[in-house]
Amino acid sequence: MNEPHLIYFADPMCSWCYGFSPVITEIRRQFGRALPIQLVMGGLRPGTDTPMEEAARETLKGHWGHVHEATGLPFDGRVLDRPGFCYDSDPGARAVVRVRRDDPELALSFLTRLQSAFYAENLDITDLDVLADLGAEAGFERDAFREDLDSPSLKNETWRDYGTSQRAGVTGFPTLVAGPDGQGAYGVVTRGFQPGDQILAILNHWMDLPQVQA
Repeated sequence: MNEPHLIYFADPMCSWCYGFSPVITEIRRQFGRALPIQLVMGGLRPGTDTPMEEAARETLKGHWGHVHEATGLPFDGRVLDRPGFCYDSDPGARAVVRVRRDDPELALSFLTRLQSAFYAENLDITDLDVLADLGAEAGFERDAFREDLDSPSLKNETWRDYGTSQRAGVTGFPTLVAGPDGQGAYGVVTRGFQPGDQILAILNHWMDLPQVQA
């Protein structure tokens, strides 16, 4: 993609990405097709198979409290209290990648939907049946979506995203990158959460630069 665009490194089970979701929504509203967003799954905790311990749950709920204070978004921490709950971010990421195969724009909306389901609605998005229900809600045939979630091809495609994130030097989420400029270079808009007014000011300035108008 040679036109100006954004690359968004995110994860459905990253609470600060959930906090950043209204910013992404506003970027899409303001810029539309003039500034497409390429979504890459970052791989927060893929493949985790150890149930969370009490201390880890309480620490994580504390982090979620910070996101709530910064953004006002709702949280329901009961999902973490489910017996045997493992904080495996891979199933949710696979679901986003599956949607992205058919519709990259819808994948951005579906990411937001997964985040709301997990953080605010007490839905376990590590459960493939829950993800299949959400896929059906988004317009996919439920059984086919459920089958795809367990397919080796989708697992490999999702892990390629993680590799892209690592090669790009991304160490935290959300990370938003913009480019190319007139010299073909990319630059980091933000590493981590920033309020929407700051992000939009940066992007408006960048889009106004003559070298990105080619």
